[in-house]
Amino acid sequence: MGDWFTHENLKMAVVIETILYASIGLSFFGIAIWLMSVLSPFSIRKEIEEDQNIALGIIMGSVIIGISIILSSILK
Repeated sequence: MGDWFTHENLKMAVVIETILYASIGLSFFGIAIWLMSVLSPFSIRKEIEEDQNIALGIIMGSVIIGISIILSSILK
């Protein structure tokens, strides 16, 4: 039992946890962006890229920052 708690094993556990939490966070980001594009009544890509809708870009950026704050507090 004492062999499991070595310095090398704990470093590997930290690496595995980091990869796990990063993948969970990225999957939540993907789901949130997909939901925003599905639930919006217009094409988000067309509005931001072609029509130069700056307000929509600011709103989308704010939503992404909000999701990242929520995920950082959940995954700590």
